[in-house]
Amino acid sequence: MAVTPRRWRAVVLNAMVAAMTLVTLAPFAWMVTVSFMPRYASSTYPPPIWPRRWTWENYYELLVERVYQGAVFDYRIVPALANSLFVALSSTVLGLILTVPAGYAFAKLRFRGRERLLQLLIAGLVVPGQVAMLPLFLIFRELGLVDTYAGVILPSLAGIFAILFVRQATLSIPDEMIDAARIDGASEGRIFVSIVLPLLMPVVVTLALFMFLGSWNDFLWPLIVLADQHMYTLPVAVAAIGREHAADGELMMAASVVTTMPVLLLFLALQRYYLTGLLGGGVKG
Repeated sequence: MAVTPRRWRAVVLNAMVAAMTLVTLAPFAWMVTVSFMPRYASSTYPPPIWPRRWTWENYYELLVERVYQGAVFDYRIVPALANSLFVALSSTVLGLILTVPAGYAFAKLRFRGRERLLQLLIAGLVVPGQVAMLPLFLIFRELGLVDTYAGVILPSLAGIFAILFVRQATLSIPDEMIDAARIDGASEGRIFVSIVLPLLMPVVVTLALFMFLGSWNDFLWPLIVLADQHMYTLPVAVAAIGREHAADGELMMAASVVTTMPVLLLFLALQRYYLTGLLGGGVKG
């Protein structure tokens, strides 16, 4: 049976996709295997790919023992994991409460100055977040929000990208559907909760995943705002531990696995909604 050019193209395309997948997953796979190696086993040359002896000692030291001991700070990674979970969940829930109705308002409600505000939001997208960190820190210091979880959470609650993302998805909802609900006497709040929000659910899940990942992985702003080491989020705590264990690659790889696995499992659990919301907007006009 002759191989057609179309079949050859499919074989080459699948081979390229498989090669790209292997290149992408190789660093993560090596990170996991190194985390199960005995102390300093990965420092040899050439670096081993597979552990000669599997061990849980790195995870035991990271999660149970006190890996960072100093005059002021005596710390384990589990409290930082709880801190990150609290900050990420709070940022996600509160952010959705603020940004989803705002995106709906910019898409379907008419009010004075809407277009001008929308232009300002779009212009704000080009401003790097690092530029605003210094004035934001000075404002928070005057408000007494430095070294508090509120200081970490507040800047992420009304993201411009989130508002525009919801607005773009809401534009695909037919105006006739909303107008019919208004004629029937439904209030704007009832329309939003009963009609718009169910249609936007894939988009809301996608946005929640974006927010959770952004808050979970945020390093610079919590490092600036938080001075109490017992309030550190996971990325900041891992960096602090790394200063004391810079040569211990196996322990740091275990810390990286602990930091990565929760968000990876969350993404795998929600990937169906994520792809629907990202590609389809959640609504077919």
